[in-house]
Order: sequence, then C-alpha cells, then structure tokens
Amino acid sequence: MGLAPSGLWEALYRCRQSCLHVMATTQVQVRIPEELVNELDKWIAEGRFSSRSEAVKTIVTLYKERERTRKFYEMLSKESDEAKKHPESLIPLKDVT
Repeated sequence: MGLAPSGLWEALYRCRQSCLHVMATTQVQVRIPEELVNELDKWIAEGRFSSRSEAVKTIVTLYKERERTRKFYEMLSKESDEAKKHPESLIPLKDVT
C-alpha cells in the first residue's frame, strides 16, 4: 500500500484537529490484518498520527464524510437526470441573484 496524495494527508490533519478532540469516546476492540497494523504504525512513526487510536478515529471520520459526499453526488446526479427530462423547469443562471 503506497502513500496517499498529500491532499489527503492535509484533510486527515484538518479532520483530526477539528473533529476528534470534542467527541465523547467509547473504547472498542478491533481485529485488523497485520499488514494494516504495520501501515498504521508506519504513519505513526512518520508523525502523521500520535497513536493507533487517533489514526483509526480519523480514518473512520473521513470514511463517514466520504459516504456523505457520495450520497450528495447521487442526489445531484438524480436531479441532473430530472433536469435533462424536463429542461423547461430549469432557471437560467443569469436569473439567479
């Protein structure tokens, strides 16, 4: 598994800073393949995260945001299909102020 683009790491950092320190937490035990644990440990050694816990919280939070974005995209796609079927319902941008 290679390193992700730097933009993703910037998003991870922003998410970590803004989202994770204000949430109440519950301790859970997770089993993940050793290869993923090694990747987490590498990111910690590189300073990307301070702990495995922080890494997992950040990654889950980003996945949650990704799902919200996917649902939004699906809604936009559906609305776009409707607009193609009924172009008369569209409002020209010049009329929107």
